[in-house]
Amino acid sequence: MTRMRREATVRRMLEQSPPRVPPELHAEAARRGARVLRRRVLARRVMWLLLLAGTVAFVVWALTARPWVEPPSRTTPPLTGW
Repeated sequence: MTRMRREATVRRMLEQSPPRVPPELHAEAARRGARVLRRRVLARRVMWLLLLAGTVAFVVWALTARPWVEPPSRTTPPLTGW
């Protein structure tokens, strides 16, 4: 398809009146949009809840395990000098 032909096709399409939209289409689109919005809000709340639970679990583990403290030695130091 050449450029001139494409332009002519587009101009013809733009000159026509827009197609009639069914009256129930708006209600269906609004219903679907509301459902998508509810799902998105629910997913966001679940993600925040999981992040909060993970943070709490990490803090509890860190306070009980204390990974920053050097573990006690499992062997006795060598006895020298007596």
